[in-house]
Amino acid sequence: MRKLAAVSLAFALAAASSNLAAQARPVTLGVALASDTNPFYIQVKRGIDARAKELGWNVSYVSANEVVATQNDGIGDLIAKRVDAIIVSPIDSVAVSSSYEAAARAKIPVVSVVRTVHSPSQRVAVTGNFQKIGLDTARWMAKAIQGSGKVAMIEGPAGADLFRDFAQGFQAGVKEHKDMSIVFRKEGPLTREFGLRMAEDILVAHPDVKGIYCGNDEQALGAAQAVAAVGKQGEIVVTGSNAVPAALRAVKAGTLGMTVDLQPFAWGRLGASTVARVLGGEPVPPVVDIDYALIDRTNVEKSLQGLK
Repeated sequence: MRKLAAVSLAFALAAASSNLAAQARPVTLGVALASDTNPFYIQVKRGIDARAKELGWNVSYVSANEVVATQNDGIGDLIAKRVDAIIVSPIDSVAVSSSYEAAARAKIPVVSVVRTVHSPSQRVAVTGNFQKIGLDTARWMAKAIQGSGKVAMIEGPAGADLFRDFAQGFQAGVKEHKDMSIVFRKEGPLTREFGLRMAEDILVAHPDVKGIYCGNDEQALGAAQAVAAVGKQGEIVVTGSNAVPAALRAVKAGTLGMTVDLQPFAWGRLGASTVARVLGGEPVPPVVDIDYALIDRTNVEKSLQGLK
């Protein structure tokens, strides 16, 4: 009996030791961002890495580059690796939901950053009030063009709630001014090439356009290039979003009218910090909003100083 008790005690101690070791191992955070090359997401990644380093976590990234199927496959790989939690910036608010549900079945919490998904398995969304941002952008543009004139919209990709909200807010802001009208709208990829091509089309169809709204800075920089090519820099106001370094320099130079600083580095940090709260069992609201700022020539110097 004593021998049996000793063996049982040994097994119990081994099990306890194993549990402690499991608890003591570093957390592995899986991350599936919408893009690996977009300057905005590069800053989000840096924010995640900085906070994960402070927490002593390992981070495992998977690539997507705005391809839904690739993102779903990548999240599946993270689930197979048994990561402790996953941060996702979903490319499509519906098409990526199945991956969230697969993670929930594996008991892996998923936190969305920047963009959100339509799924009850989304534990927390670290996002922003994009309709408000779109509204503020329209009001800024209205002031810049003195509340009168034709404006065009080069929007982000279809299927992402973030860009729909941006656009809805912008439209609402334009409607506040009876002498402003939207004469062109097109959804598409967040690339400089798309912005350039769409702006060229706009300038041919509507040479008297006064403002061009863009879904992000890459589109806006392309649109600004088209405006400069027809000699209308300073006559047509172009707005972007993300406050990437190239956009900030363009604002200072006057080729870009305004960009929205969504603080991507802070967004990444907040995403990782929110995951830490979830893993720690803290109560976390379903939505955590991040702040933003409109950057134009009146305040761009401060943002440029922050790059140094």
